Amino acid sequence: MKRLPGVFQARKKNGDIYFRSSVTFRGKHISLGSFATQEEAHRTYTIAANLLKSEIRFLPDDYRPCELPFSKWVVLNNFKNNGLYIKTPIYLQANYFEYYLSREDVLLFDADDLFYYSHHSIMRRGGHLFVADYGMQVNIASRYGIKNFAVENRDYRFVNGNDHDYRYANIEILNAYHGVTRQPDVYAAVYVAKIHINGDHIIGRYPTDTEAAIAYNKAADLLQEAGIGIQYASNYLSELSSEEYHRIYREISFEPRFSGYISGLQSI
Repeated sequence: MKRLPGVFQARKKNGDIYFRSSVTFRGKHISLGSFATQEEAHRTYTIAANLLKSEIRFLPDDYRPCELPFSKWVVLNNFKNNGLYIKTPIYLQANYFEYYLSREDVLLFDADDLFYYSHHSIMRRGGHLFVADYGMQVNIASRYGIKNFAVENRDYRFVNGNDHDYRYANIEILNAYHGVTRQPDVYAAVYVAKIHINGDHIIGRYPTDTEAAIAYNKAADLLQEAGIGIQYASNYLSELSSEEYHRIYREISFEPRFSGYISGLQSI
């Protein structure tokens, strides 16, 4: 069989033959994928080669269904137009970049994140975005201070309303801790600490989220000491020294109703 340009025959472990396609541009050898037939691999090569030779500046939105996968279309056009080869489907803009999960599903990131997402492919599952990192699936929201338990518009918000825009200036953390909710007051913000025991119980109201987070930790400790069989996640406050944390922990108080509830459990 005569080998067509851009096509290489390969063999699977079980002996089956398949075909690989690749193209070379600006000294970079770029794989285009694996195919069942030589003809399909060649058509993919031809589309890629013509794209790279064309004087037209194509963009990701110019893609039309063909043998060349959309992700490769993005990679090739970014390399051709912006001069930087990136193996993940990223297209560079002036001060940020677009990451294409699909033609319709586009994420925005700051240039500071380019190295990370150049080496980590993003997957969407059940509304969450993950990357594989050291053999684990990591929710990318954690990169931006968004906790796993966080609820949009309660614990964090996208400033411009676009939940695909992960640029740092567009993400505002409203509540950084377990059991803490920021509530606006007439004069200043008030942080309400709540804990769940067959329904939500208000622990108290505090002037800072730090105090509210420590109050939550203290309430969780006392409940578990009293025999409540719930494993509460603790708040970690890295900005405080151990001495400062324990001083606030000792001095923090609960609202009377919750204090009475704790006392009742301890007396049983």
